[in-house]
Amino acid sequence: MIMNKSSLYSIGYGGRKIEEFTSLIKRYGIKFLVDLRSKPYSRYNTEFSQKNLKAILHDNGIKYIFMGDSLGGMPSDFSCYTDGYVDYGKVQEKGFYKKGIERLLVASEKKIPVVLMCSEKKPHECHRSKLVGETLSKNNIEINHIDETGELVSQRRVILRLYNNQHSLFDDKPFISRKRYNLTGEP
Repeated sequence: MIMNKSSLYSIGYGGRKIEEFTSLIKRYGIKFLVDLRSKPYSRYNTEFSQKNLKAILHDNGIKYIFMGDSLGGMPSDFSCYTDGYVDYGKVQEKGFYKKGIERLLVASEKKIPVVLMCSEKKPHECHRSKLVGETLSKNNIEINHIDETGELVSQRRVILRLYNNQHSLFDDKPFISRKRYNLTGEP
């Protein structure tokens, strides 16, 4: 387990039961969950749909905050896409994204225990590490990712997983989304 002074965490719920999910959040003393999903719903596990999740978290003493509109992985601004992929470098330049990051910086400064949530269980497969985690790192803010095993992994280790534990020659190049989106309508 990583021991540092960060109050920011991330977690993915994919494949987890709600009891395991809330137990992990409590295990790390987290009091606020920030939902980073652009579309805060789950077709496969309705307990993780916004309304249900908010109620379950409330019952467990955890406050729910939606920020998928500013920090989500599928921005509604089509200029954030290149050939159908979300270009995280473009997202990082947008005012809506910068405002969302500012809120996280304030939470970190105040040592408020916050977990950033998305659906992908493995942090290296999600924008919460490749976009948000990288932005926080550039601001000298540490984030601990609760990985698929429930253990804490540093941002640096998560990014190394993307490169099979080898350093990239392109460390400064922004990431893009894993998925390509059809932009004829909604992303």
